[in-house]
Amino acid sequence: MPSFPELRLRRLRKSETLRSLVRETRVDVSDLVYPLFIIEGRGIKKQIDSMPGIYQLSVDKLAREAAELTGLKIPAVLLFGVVSDKDETGTAAYNPRGVVQQAIRAIKKAAPGMLVITDICLCEYTSHGHCGLIEDGDVDNDKTLRLLAKMSLSHSDAGADMVAPSDMMDGRVRAIRQELDGNGFSHIPILAYAAKYASAFYGPFREAAGSAPRFGNRKSYQMDPPNAREALREIEQDIEEGADIVMVKPALSYLDVIRRVRDTFNYPLAAYNVSGEYAMVKAAARQGWLDEKRVVLEILTSIKRAGADIIISYHAKEAAEWLGESV
Repeated sequence: MPSFPELRLRRLRKSETLRSLVRETRVDVSDLVYPLFIIEGRGIKKQIDSMPGIYQLSVDKLAREAAELTGLKIPAVLLFGVVSDKDETGTAAYNPRGVVQQAIRAIKKAAPGMLVITDICLCEYTSHGHCGLIEDGDVDNDKTLRLLAKMSLSHSDAGADMVAPSDMMDGRVRAIRQELDGNGFSHIPILAYAAKYASAFYGPFREAAGSAPRFGNRKSYQMDPPNAREALREIEQDIEEGADIVMVKPALSYLDVIRRVRDTFNYPLAAYNVSGEYAMVKAAARQGWLDEKRVVLEILTSIKRAGADIIISYHAKEAAEWLGESV
C-alpha cells in the first residue's frame, strides 16, 4: 500500500462530481415508506403536536394524500388506525368496516400502484392500550395470536399488499401465515417487526395513535434495549415462522443491531426511523440549532449504510423532495 505523500485520500473529495462518483452508500426515494395515521370521521387533517408536519387524516383526505405521495415517487405507506370506540379485545382492529380497512380501499382506488402495508397490533384499539389480551395483569401471548391473525386476514381481505405485525408476541408470524394461507392469501407477504425494542423513542407515536398503555409498560414483550444477540434470535424465529421481510425498531440507537442483522441474515431488512427521532430533529431545527435537510439526509444515509434496505420514516416526504433536487 502506498503512503503519504503519494497517497492522498483527499484527491477524491475535491468536487461534488468526484464525491458522487465514489460514494459508497446512496439513499433513494424507492427505499422509503411513509407512515399514515387514519382517524375516524370526515374532513379531518389534525396536526400531531409532538410531530410537526405529521397529521391524523380521515379517510376522505386520503385521495389527495396518495396523489401527493405518488408525485413524490414514494412507493409505499404504512397505516395505523386511530379509533375512539375501544374495548378489551380490540374489536375495531378486525372490523371489516374499520377505519384502516376503509383506508386501504380508498388508497388503492386513488393510487392503485401504491404499496399499502398495515400495522398489525391491538394497542391502538384496546381500552387498556396493550398489544394483546390481558390475563392476570399481563398480555396473554397465545390468546392474542388468534386476534392478530384475524386482524391480518381482515386487512388482506380489504386489499392490503402486506401486513406488518408489531406486537412482539411469540409465534405471531406463524399464526398469521397460517391464517392467510388458509384463506386464499398465500401471496401476501409479512413484514415482521422482528427486533422491536421497549424504547423511550416512541413517545410522540403514542400521542399520534392514542396507544399509550393505561397501566404498566410493554417491557414484558418488547425487547430489552441492552440486548443485541437476542435480536438475532428474534429475527431467526420470525424467519423460520415465515416472515418475508424483517425489521429493527428504532433505527438510530440500534444501528449496530441493524448491521449485525445484515451480516447474519440474507433477508430484506427494514428499519423504522421512529417518532421520537423525528421529533428531536424537528425541535432542534425550529430552534435553528441544526440544518434540518443535511441532518435528515445524514440520518437516512446512516440507516442505509448500517444495512437497511427499507426505511420507514416520517421524514419521507421532505427527504423525497431533497433527494429529487440532487438528481
